[in-house]
Amino acid sequence: MSFTIYNGSPRNKKSNSAILAGEFLKGFAAASTETFELHHLASARHKNEQLEAFGKATVILFIFPLYTDSMPAIVKAFFEKLYESGYPGTKKVGYIVQSGFKESIHSVALAAYLEKFTRRLGYDYLGTVIKGGVEGIQIMPPRMTEKLFGDFYRLGLYFGTHTAFDPQLTAKMAKPYRLSKVSQWMMKLAPSFMINFYWNMNLRKHKAFNQRFDQPFKS
Repeated sequence: MSFTIYNGSPRNKKSNSAILAGEFLKGFAAASTETFELHHLASARHKNEQLEAFGKATVILFIFPLYTDSMPAIVKAFFEKLYESGYPGTKKVGYIVQSGFKESIHSVALAAYLEKFTRRLGYDYLGTVIKGGVEGIQIMPPRMTEKLFGDFYRLGLYFGTHTAFDPQLTAKMAKPYRLSKVSQWMMKLAPSFMINFYWNMNLRKHKAFNQRFDQPFKS
């Protein structure tokens, strides 16, 4: 098996996707003696290497964040290159989609697209793992990420043995599918500064806080 995993986050090596890929690969390495390659699609100067790696690999995984109920532009651009190039051969392709939303319903339409795209290329579809509630893990204490990282380690451990996603673990990670009525009610009662704390912190970091209500495309 020639195994390649692609990080499709625009944040590159400092992304949540890179962190989760690292935990997954720790589990994979503990269960398999197979070597693997990790490529970051945000590294534009390595595009040719990334495409060559796909052509050589027999097992491929993509991990990336949900962007506006779809995928980052760098992932879509890479997919278009794959479609144009038409790499032949037997390949198994799977996906991990993570997002800040707790509910997996936001990623279901994308998962359907990924399955259709994979089969259209003539490859075996390994499935799509959906995991919500990921945004903010880089500022959380270890006790708050222990379970999440453990799940990705076990996901990699199973993959290293079976070249497949653990169906029970995949189903568990996708919960909740929708927020419960109680959770929705509590969200409405929560003060806005608590809900927007992380986003406002990033807006201030990038000196965009005062422009947060701008509508540049409004006619």
